[in-house]
Amino acid sequence: MKALVAAALVLVGLPALSQTPQGAKPPAADRAALAISHEKYTLPNGLEVILSVDRKLPVVAVNIWYHVGAYHEQPGRTGFAHLFEHMMFQGSKNVADDVHISMLEQIGGTDLNGTTNFDRTNYFETVPSNHLETALWLESDRMGFLLDALTAEKLDNQREVVKNERRQGVETAPYGLAREKAWHALFPLPHPYHGDVIGSMEDLNAATLDDVKSFFRTWYSPSNATLTIVGDFDVEKTKALVQKYFGTLPGTPKPATPQVQPVKLTAPVVIRHEERVAQLPLLTIQWHSPAYLQEGDATADVLATALATGRASRLYRRLVLEKQLAQSVEATQQSQGAQSVFGIQVVARPGVSTDTLLKEVDAVLEEVRRNGVTAEEIQRARTRFDTRMLAGLQAVGGFGGKADVLQSYNHFVGDPNYIAKDLARYETVTPQAVKQFARDMLPNNARVILHAVPPARRQAPTDTKERN
Repeated sequence: MKALVAAALVLVGLPALSQTPQGAKPPAADRAALAISHEKYTLPNGLEVILSVDRKLPVVAVNIWYHVGAYHEQPGRTGFAHLFEHMMFQGSKNVADDVHISMLEQIGGTDLNGTTNFDRTNYFETVPSNHLETALWLESDRMGFLLDALTAEKLDNQREVVKNERRQGVETAPYGLAREKAWHALFPLPHPYHGDVIGSMEDLNAATLDDVKSFFRTWYSPSNATLTIVGDFDVEKTKALVQKYFGTLPGTPKPATPQVQPVKLTAPVVIRHEERVAQLPLLTIQWHSPAYLQEGDATADVLATALATGRASRLYRRLVLEKQLAQSVEATQQSQGAQSVFGIQVVARPGVSTDTLLKEVDAVLEEVRRNGVTAEEIQRARTRFDTRMLAGLQAVGGFGGKADVLQSYNHFVGDPNYIAKDLARYETVTPQAVKQFARDMLPNNARVILHAVPPARRQAPTDTKERN
């Protein structure tokens, strides 16, 4: 994400991996086999390059991360990082408007997309090996020459697209505005997480062409980007192509990273929202939790799995199967670079109040605070994380593929080959650690509780026969 946070992760997070708490399972001996062979170097203009050869298929994944997300935005200018995810597909100096995607599709490109989160914005595609040069040219042209083709008309067009995304994803989505209220309570202004990734209508409307150009010049420079290439390619020829298309772009100083203090709640925040879209009540409970890859992040993942992943999980078994109070239940550790969020979400069955759900959830959490979880639950979580990671590594590109994995570790800890150490974090989680996490990080007096309840006239009819 950024140099200072990455350094802190290295200094704070890594030493814990060398320790084996009492009762923890020793790291698997074959973790080293997960290493992804790669070469990393930096061009004179500051662009990081990561190359990894994988000859299983005659394809190559091209993946660029710009180290800018919603975290790097200024108050009153939210949504810019996500807006640029759209602008980057609108044409550049040597690429006509709206043909970037079609050009890649015509040469057989797949896994083609761009995404934005709080910590970074990325763009990626997988192409046949013989078309690698075309993909590199397209990426370099919009990195170096997007502003040459940027117009007020394009900005207005994509601004409306993003505003429509906000309408669909927040304002008219089930529980969308309710969840936004809870998020604002977790991260009050001026914290850069406040606006979420999508931003606000006010800030999107206020964005000028000069604002957008300034944002691009600051954050979309070679010195603030990493190019990763994974697949079937010739290393020396590819290095020459990288130099040809990216090495000639002018370098600028790497932008400074915002310094933001973590948010700490000193009292519970209770929000009661009249839900206008969904027909069933929703309860969410959220706490601040450790940042991605920091101490406690893996423990949070394990606890979330034990609480709500699978029919045997504690909340699912109690609320959905046994007491039949809930339609669905989820628990997640939303890991982020500056500060994470541990959340529990329960959708009530017809006729069940969110206050009843809260009492039941609190009873389960109190049981974990007293007794922790079992070794079997921890092993089930470890297996899940291992399987998910190994499944992703079968692909060179796309979401969770090799290129994405190398980028993510490079972004957060400066080490693309961190995969074995990442998975080893889960081997050190113990029942005692989970119990301590629940006590320290999930207190009743420092959380945001959202009750999103539709008016009685709009609620789904109660099916008493099914619940009795």
